[in-house]
Amino acid sequence: MSDTDAFEPRIVAFLCNWCTYTGADLAGTSRLQYPPNVRIIRTMCSSAVDPVYVIKPLLEGADGVFIGGCHPGDCHYQTGNYKTRRRYVALREILKAAGIDERRVWLRWISASEGQMFADAMKDMVAAMRELGPNPARMDWAA
Repeated sequence: MSDTDAFEPRIVAFLCNWCTYTGADLAGTSRLQYPPNVRIIRTMCSSAVDPVYVIKPLLEGADGVFIGGCHPGDCHYQTGNYKTRRRYVALREILKAAGIDERRVWLRWISASEGQMFADAMKDMVAAMRELGPNPARMDWAA
C-alpha cells in the first residue's frame, strides 16, 4: 500500500450551535453513516468563526476546514450568516494569496432538520480532500 492509499484526510468543522451542529446531532441519532475524519467544534454562530480560526488548522496540517451555518435568513442572531458569507469570500482571497488551496475550506448552510445533508456534506468533503491529497503543511497528528 502506498502513502497515498493510506491517506485519510483530517477535517476541522466549525458548526453553528443552532442549525448545523443540531443537524450533525440528528445525523448521529438517526445513525446516518459519514466518515469519522471530522473534528467538530461547536460555535454559537458561524459568524463567530474568525478567519484566523480557519487558517491556523490549515497551517498546522489539517487537510480541510468546514464551516456550517444556518440558511441565510434563518440565523438565530438575525444576520450572522450574512457576515459569515462576506468573510468566506474574503478568506478565499487571503488563502489564494498565501498559497493555500482555497478548495480546502468549505462553507455550507445546513439546518437542524437536515441530518442527511450534513452526512452527505461530510462524505463529499472527505472525498474531495482525498482527491486533493494531503495538505502540504500536514504534520503527524496524534490520535
